[in-house]
Amino acid sequence: MIRHLVLAASLVLSGAALAQPAQQRAGVAIAAASSAETPVAPASRRLQLRPDLMHGRDIVSFGDLIVGLPAQHAAIAAFRAPGLGETGTIQVARIVEAARAQGLIASAAELDSQGLAQVVVTRAARRLVAADIEDAVKTGLMERFGVDGRAYALSIDGGAPAVAVEPELIGAMTVLDLSYDVRSRRLQARLTVPGSAALRLKPIHVAGQLVETVEVIVPRRAIARGETLGIADVMVERRPRDGLSTDFIADVRAAADKVARRALAVGLPLRAGDVQREEIVGRGDLVTIVYETPGLLITTRGRADAAGAIGDVISITNPQSKRTLQATVSGPARVTVTAANAGRVASLR
Repeated sequence: MIRHLVLAASLVLSGAALAQPAQQRAGVAIAAASSAETPVAPASRRLQLRPDLMHGRDIVSFGDLIVGLPAQHAAIAAFRAPGLGETGTIQVARIVEAARAQGLIASAAELDSQGLAQVVVTRAARRLVAADIEDAVKTGLMERFGVDGRAYALSIDGGAPAVAVEPELIGAMTVLDLSYDVRSRRLQARLTVPGSAALRLKPIHVAGQLVETVEVIVPRRAIARGETLGIADVMVERRPRDGLSTDFIADVRAAADKVARRALAVGLPLRAGDVQREEIVGRGDLVTIVYETPGLLITTRGRADAAGAIGDVISITNPQSKRTLQATVSGPARVTVTAANAGRVASLR
């Protein structure tokens, strides 16, 4: 959500500033106090406004917004920064007004605003997602209760909370407190990020349940009907067992080199009926029938009564005699007759 940032030197604060304790509001009124005590000479050359800013501190200084200020002037506090991971805007007119109040410029003409109406400020942050919380909880379960959580997923009541911390906090989330019921698999946890206490991040509370999962095969991309799936087109994921059909595919080998019988969506678990082996003999195709035993090789022509992939047993008809036999698809336009069907081969000639 885009927010308008609060002028640090102003005595009339927006709702975001009013939500701060009184001592914090007083602490950001630095610019007004410094202006009264130490007037600053106007800049001798035209200054330039930055159009946007990725910021890492609580306060935005004039030096963050304006290029070319002397170091002592650049350090003067100007506006409150957005919350961690949030984006806010500052109207150019307010920046000009604040800079004039500090004596940094005598008029708007001394500041090159590049035709901007506002400056966009984004507060840098590291975002923690559901996977970070789940990893921390599973580590805590193993260390404190000896529970191996690899076969489970963590279902968090109400969904995973949004957590943003300072970018310099690069450590993994850890568990402070953890309770776990073995029978129901319900748990409650209090988590934090190492070093966050000094930066006023409150511990994160979650409650939830471990849910049994199984490995499934899902497409990495959209697959069109009739398209052949390669190894790179699918991947293994763990999904909650509840709600899955009983015929889901759990082995990559059962999906690779198969043909999609319908359009397949990204990330949707594959079922056995979603794919089939590639048919290399079509119904009605003319094929070569091969019968081979030690010392004997017979070949003839026939027509396939059904489509088939490698290894499929299909019916073949001799167009002249109209007799049929069962043969195994052994290659493109080629079928093989087993020894059990030897008596039928002669009748086809």
